[in-house]
Amino acid sequence: MKRLARCFPLLLVGTLMLSGCTGGSPPEASPTIKIGVVTSLTGQAAAFGQAHKNGYTVALNDLNAKGGVLGKKIELVYYDDQSRPDQAVQGVNKLVDQDHVPIILGAYSSENTRAIVPAVDQKQVPLLMPTATADNVIQTGSPWAFRICAGSGAYAKTTVEFLKAMHAPKALAIIYENTNFGQANGQAMDKAAREAGFDVVDSEAYQASSPDYKSLLQRVKARNPAVIYFASYLLDASTLMRQAAQVGLNPQFYTSAGTGFAAAEFPTKDKGAGPYAEYTFSVSQWLPTAQWKGSKEFDEAFFKLTGSHPAYHAMEAYVTLLTAVAAINQASAAQPAAIRDALKNINLPDTPFGPIRFDLHGQNPHPVLITQVLDGKYKVVYPADAAEAKPVIPTPPWSKRQGL
Repeated sequence: MKRLARCFPLLLVGTLMLSGCTGGSPPEASPTIKIGVVTSLTGQAAAFGQAHKNGYTVALNDLNAKGGVLGKKIELVYYDDQSRPDQAVQGVNKLVDQDHVPIILGAYSSENTRAIVPAVDQKQVPLLMPTATADNVIQTGSPWAFRICAGSGAYAKTTVEFLKAMHAPKALAIIYENTNFGQANGQAMDKAAREAGFDVVDSEAYQASSPDYKSLLQRVKARNPAVIYFASYLLDASTLMRQAAQVGLNPQFYTSAGTGFAAAEFPTKDKGAGPYAEYTFSVSQWLPTAQWKGSKEFDEAFFKLTGSHPAYHAMEAYVTLLTAVAAINQASAAQPAAIRDALKNINLPDTPFGPIRFDLHGQNPHPVLITQVLDGKYKVVYPADAAEAKPVIPTPPWSKRQGL
């Protein structure tokens, strides 16, 4: 018994060493290389989270068919943040502590993405952001954060350039949801518009997912803006446009910070605004007709998977996974610090989303397009060298439109 008692501590130490202090298999023992994904598969941003998942799936199928990464298949480990910041933070903790992922992709919204930046800093794991446009997600000084998409400042700047090129009148109103995404885009447009000589005649914040915005729209109508700039997700974008028709709000330009106004579902009758989306302008970061090599092939693969054509949110997810895998290959190891260092030096000149590289702040300098919904389809109308259609301006008043 004494001999058994003396041996027990050694047996216990050996057991702990075999099991690992985190309670899971160490990353190097896994038959796959895991990559963590935080996105919104449920909640108000679920349509965009599903677009993420579809874009990731196209990339995953393609990459694994070509051999994966570092001689192993790639496995995506999803965490549904339920469109809530607190759940997004829990997702980071779970993916790092339990799933041992060396890199995280996400989240979808600026609200959720801003919440997880401190979490990845604390865990010391790189975060590759596909879609969050609020510029404060990349202004934290975090050495672990990198953003693929263009941000709110670029959105506002390009929209103002477009309005000036179209000789738009100077009275402008801003309508934005009262979240990190909406506030960042509203503030960016306010700054860019005033610097360009526009008169911001009204700025209205609203609570997301409200059923009735008619009072807000009536206040905006009373200020008689020639231009309206929205920062809204899909549900609100659809509601706002239908109710704009109801109150007879007729600016010369309906413009937007993308997102809901740029979603593939927005011009559709069943999931979006249908004919009420017609003539709206939106910033965009990619379309299937983009001239970057691989755009057409991604569109075809996405359609084969889903039966629908993608908007830029799916492409951003697609290229985010491609970039993560390129960094792992460049690092020659699925280790967080090595992947972070590889991302700092990554240079992918020829992706379907255009060139990918990151500046000292972790920002990819991606160009921004302006689209208009014409006959139910998004058409690039600016800049001129990328345009596939001429913009219809001014926007026809609701009373003169057919099919409403």
